[in-house]
Amino acid sequence: MKAIRRFTVRTVLPASLSALDELAANLRWSWHEPTRRLFEEIDPDLWRSHASDPVSLLGAVSQSRIEGLAADGAFVARANALRDDLATYCSEPRWYQSLTEAPAHIAYFSPEFGIAAALPQYSGGLGILAGDHLKSASDLGLPLTGIGLFYRAGYFKQSISPDGWQQEAYPVLDPDGLPLTLTRHADGAPALVSLALPEGRTLHARIWQVLVGRVTLLLLDTDIPENEDALRDVTDRLYGGGGEHRLLHELLLGVGGVRALRIWTELTGRPDAEVFHTNEGHAGFQGLERISTLIHDGLTFAEALQVVRAGTVFTTHTPVPAGIDRFDRGLVEQYFSGDLLPGVEAWQVLDLGGENYPGGSGDMFNMAVMGLRLGQHANGVSQLHGEVSRGMFSGLWPGFDSSDVPITSVTNGVHAPTWTDPMLLELSQQKLGTSDTTAADWAGPGVGDGELWAVRNRMRANLVADARRRVKAAWHEENPGASAPAWFDDLLDPDVLTIGFARRVPTYKRLTLMLEDEARLASLLTHKKRPIQMVIAGKSHPADDEGKRLIQKLVRFTQDPELRRRIVFLPNYDIAMAQVLYPGTDVWLNNPLRPLEACGTSGMKAALNGALNLSILDGWWNEYYDGEDGWAIPSADAAGDAAERDKLESESLYDLIENQIAPRFYRRDAAGVPTRWLKSVRHTLATLSPELSADRMVREYVTRLYMPAAKAAEAITAADYAGGRELAAWKGVVSSAWSGVSVVHVESGGLAPVPQVGDRLHVRAQVQLGSLQPGDVAVEVVYGTSREGDDLVNTATVELAPLEDDALSSTGAIALDGSRTFAGTVTLGRPGSFGYNVRVVPKNEYLADPAEMGLVAVAH
Repeated sequence: MKAIRRFTVRTVLPASLSALDELAANLRWSWHEPTRRLFEEIDPDLWRSHASDPVSLLGAVSQSRIEGLAADGAFVARANALRDDLATYCSEPRWYQSLTEAPAHIAYFSPEFGIAAALPQYSGGLGILAGDHLKSASDLGLPLTGIGLFYRAGYFKQSISPDGWQQEAYPVLDPDGLPLTLTRHADGAPALVSLALPEGRTLHARIWQVLVGRVTLLLLDTDIPENEDALRDVTDRLYGGGGEHRLLHELLLGVGGVRALRIWTELTGRPDAEVFHTNEGHAGFQGLERISTLIHDGLTFAEALQVVRAGTVFTTHTPVPAGIDRFDRGLVEQYFSGDLLPGVEAWQVLDLGGENYPGGSGDMFNMAVMGLRLGQHANGVSQLHGEVSRGMFSGLWPGFDSSDVPITSVTNGVHAPTWTDPMLLELSQQKLGTSDTTAADWAGPGVGDGELWAVRNRMRANLVADARRRVKAAWHEENPGASAPAWFDDLLDPDVLTIGFARRVPTYKRLTLMLEDEARLASLLTHKKRPIQMVIAGKSHPADDEGKRLIQKLVRFTQDPELRRRIVFLPNYDIAMAQVLYPGTDVWLNNPLRPLEACGTSGMKAALNGALNLSILDGWWNEYYDGEDGWAIPSADAAGDAAERDKLESESLYDLIENQIAPRFYRRDAAGVPTRWLKSVRHTLATLSPELSADRMVREYVTRLYMPAAKAAEAITAADYAGGRELAAWKGVVSSAWSGVSVVHVESGGLAPVPQVGDRLHVRAQVQLGSLQPGDVAVEVVYGTSREGDDLVNTATVELAPLEDDALSSTGAIALDGSRTFAGTVTLGRPGSFGYNVRVVPKNEYLADPAEMGLVAVAH
């Protein structure tokens, strides 16, 4: 018989142990090792079997054990001291408090948040990044609030059938058994947000709060009695359902998220958010809810749009159009034709997400396009991804080179305290005097090679033990009552070179590239003197049968009796597995199709533990590989087809493992220590740890995006939104008049017959402005290296100044045809090929970038 309802009954804690409840309720325990050790001490076996989750642990521990702890004065004192430490951590000034003119409140929207395995609200890299962003925001003292959705079944639990096919299960989560509290009004009634839907329906959601250090995460949940049955299922699964279900997800996240934030700030007395950061396009509708509110306050749609844009940061995570959420325009029109957003017309919404550019589809509504049009500040997640994004979205800025498209990049980072193994933390603390491994002196003599190698060996052995345990657990789940095969006890070897590969399984990540030549891989796995072993994990989207076929192919390969002790696929990849897998590998493998990996943070987490990367030069690796921190797999970009490319790149992969990686790993000194290998390990820890830290990433967001956005929002909202009103009117005038703008003539002089570095090029340009004034535009010389075909690269700009009017001069500032003359000089700063052109772009103090309006006139 199955239960019709499940709930969690918690152990009653005596007053002397009240600190445990407070510590369990704040997810800082997920990265604070002293707190984790305290909970583990309560019952080590329960701690492991309950996924290292304090809330679950306290729901399972016996009352007698609790009574024993309550009588243990030393334990109670430690618990109270850790509670006090948490209170200090949440209140003391940190890095952010040293800044001036920083925003008082930042809202961070994401469809998923991967904070701890105990709160399974994530599917992969996007969610893990969002969780790490919150954790570093907390550590740095940012006044940031996260907004997401609470999925009743999370993503999915993965198992593998005997024939290797991925199977999905969706265990229902009990909110009462999770570190959540319900947002309530002063009278105790739950706070709800409501969205008006077509056909007179209303979608309601309650608001869960999650404490993540000093940051609060708000999660919206539709599984409440106020909703009809169909609407209770809106937040059933992460990335579940079809087009309309997904649209409801994103309406709730964006529109409902802003409303939830508004309720929460009113209840807590927090200041209103000044900056709104959307982590990928899923939350893009948040801007429309803010526009609706501003229209209610008396602004027009055009004016409200300028105000919203100024304070919005949009981060794109996908390097391929197929990775963007797109909806049928008719469906979107249906939802915005009613009372969902008062004052906002459906056609205005459709214009924001319309693909009205070459290659776009007039039938589709594009969430990333809307995100870029609603955000004055936009970025990709690695330098290479920034370049790819500027090319991919260049249609939104016609006439501009892709390098001028206003999308910058902030390379992702990972939260070091979460992803660094406790054994490495302990080594750093004992030998280098700090538990901050990103600031430790790994290149110095404080840690000997033998000591570092001993820790690396222990981490590898820990992975082997964990893999054996997981394989046995999966076997017993599929074969209840049967004994596990004896060879499971010999799965993997703690002394063998271990290569890890774990991530989502879309086709572009090429899970099975390693199987391109199965005989060659088998020979590497079973080499007599220099064997390797591989630990692999990953989930394919439930609707992605091609990804599932890749998993099946790999699993079948691992079942070969001659190889199965050397290669294993671990089911149900999650945070708990990852925290053992990354540290336990010697080499982290990543072989996507370049440039389809936006960043790829799994290799970052491995590097923080001293693993070396073996990767295609894509994502973050493209900018950080230096020849000593790992190996680059050459990209066969010129291959004739995909099959040839896979063949060439897999051969390079095998060659690197056989001829460089394995020999270096197994080359030992008299003490059995691989000193050359450890040189690379030290170099990785010393040079990459600070750069790959999420603290570095969040600091960049603050200084390069959040602070400029807050400053722009403050300027445009001052004096009853005078700036927004002015900018909207000015944009309307400039857009209407732009067809009359052109560069009529350009002339230059001042150079010697053979130009030299330091010479000054004098440029004069006649520009037709039509009805515009010189102050409405910037006339710029764009100069740089001229390549074949006259394309300019490595460009810079110098703005030309309008000449004063002189009607009597033969070169007067205003010509008979009404054109104006602009002039200036360019200093030749470097040798080599030089070229220049002149362009005209809109100019206004409220614009963040000259390309923002997508208007340009270029000399021909």
